[in-house]
Amino acid sequence: MPIFKCPPKSQPPWKEWDQKAQKNGLRHQVYAVNGDRYVGEWKDNMKHGKGTQIWKKKGAIYEGDWKFGKRDGYGTLSLPDQEKGKYRRVYSGWWKGDKKSGYGIQFFGPNEYYEGEWCSDQRSGWGRMYYSNGDIFEGQWWNDKPDGEGMPPELGNHVACSKNGNRYEGYWQGGLKNGPGRFFHLDHGQLFEGFWVDNIAKCGTMIDFGRDEAPAPTQFPIPQVKIVDPDGVLEEALAMFKKKEEPSDTGTRRSRLDSPVQAHARVAGSIPSRGRAGGS
Repeated sequence: MPIFKCPPKSQPPWKEWDQKAQKNGLRHQVYAVNGDRYVGEWKDNMKHGKGTQIWKKKGAIYEGDWKFGKRDGYGTLSLPDQEKGKYRRVYSGWWKGDKKSGYGIQFFGPNEYYEGEWCSDQRSGWGRMYYSNGDIFEGQWWNDKPDGEGMPPELGNHVACSKNGNRYEGYWQGGLKNGPGRFFHLDHGQLFEGFWVDNIAKCGTMIDFGRDEAPAPTQFPIPQVKIVDPDGVLEEALAMFKKKEEPSDTGTRRSRLDSPVQAHARVAGSIPSRGRAGGS
């Protein structure tokens, strides 16, 4: 009985061409339809590994790690400087899912940059910001703003230094001074320690601090305050700003402490009139 062998079925040419067109491993420059170009490693037709991407519209360049088509790992983003005619570094650090995540340095200008932790393209975690006017902020960030909520004192809280040497050490929330803190007026030789609400010092004490070494000391030293119980007055004032309202028996809300007017009348005697309540 004769034996017939069936010849193998040949694949259509397009399948072989498509297989050859799949990008895997290291490739030379590949252009996109919009003019963007990429040089580097690929996996399953996606940017994966080390590579350099150049965006035609903005001229931005990214050099670093990729993972399945997105910036992931360590990389540097640069933008063209029209004045100098060369590229300037904008961000160097870690990425995740095409966004800045982890430790990195962002340059906002020639003399203004941030170094610290990032999360989803926002400053979040511990970081230090250098401003162009010479000010420095070091502390906790949340949603791209200074925020010290829940920061334990033993970790140093947060420090904001001004160009003139003055500095604030304390808590922040929403980019503003909120909570206990100390402001060193080193240019005048004074120290204010108290409680802050939305960048305003509400209550505290002002004392002379390094007045003899200050470049522009006040004309007169702060006199001694004569009060029966200064600690008790300050403690009561602090409690007023930290208080939480509770419902009364009649359904209306009442305060557990005295009214602000009563508390302020008692605190006013504990802070000298010549003392300032914080500033830059």
